[in-house]
Amino acid sequence: MSVWVLAAAIVAAVAVFFGIRAFRGWLKYRGECVVSCPENQKTAGMRVDAWHAASHLRVSTCSRWPERAGCGQQCLAQIESAPEDCLVRGILAQWYAGKVCVCCGQPLGDFPWGPGKPALLRPDHRSVEWSGIPAEQLPETLATSAPICFACHTANTFASEHPELVIDRSRSVT
Repeated sequence: MSVWVLAAAIVAAVAVFFGIRAFRGWLKYRGECVVSCPENQKTAGMRVDAWHAASHLRVSTCSRWPERAGCGQQCLAQIESAPEDCLVRGILAQWYAGKVCVCCGQPLGDFPWGPGKPALLRPDHRSVEWSGIPAEQLPETLATSAPICFACHTANTFASEHPELVIDRSRSVT
C-alpha cells in the first residue's frame, strides 16, 4: 500500500510542477503581440500559444495568416528575447507611463487593466479604445494619437454619437 501512496505522491508532484510551469508560461505570454515580420520587416499582430509556452513557443494566430501560415515563425525570437516589449499590454503600459489626459490634464498613472481604461484621441478628434485597434496598427496609431482618460473618452464618445443631446458651453456668448 505504501508503494502506491508514494507513486501517487510522485505523480501528483510531477503534475503540479508541470502545471505551475504551464501557468507561468501562460501568464508571461498571454495576449496579443506586436512584432516585426522577418519576411518583409512590416509590423504584424500575433498571439503565442500561451498554454504551450512552457515547453516551446509557437504562433497561434497572426495578422499575416492565412496567406503566410506556413512561415518559419522566426518572429518568435523577438518575443523570447523581450516579451514585455512585444506584448500589447507592455507596449501600452510604457506608452501611457507619465502621460496626462490631453483633454482634462489628469495624470493617467499606472495603466489600469480593468474597467475605466484610458483611450486614444486620434488626429480627427475621435477617441477610440485601444482594444479596438488591430495589433499590427498599434505602433502607427500610438505615434499619431494622444492619451485620453476614461471619463473624457466616455464624454467624447457620447458627444460624437449623440450630438443632438450635447450643448457646447465652451463657446462664450457675447
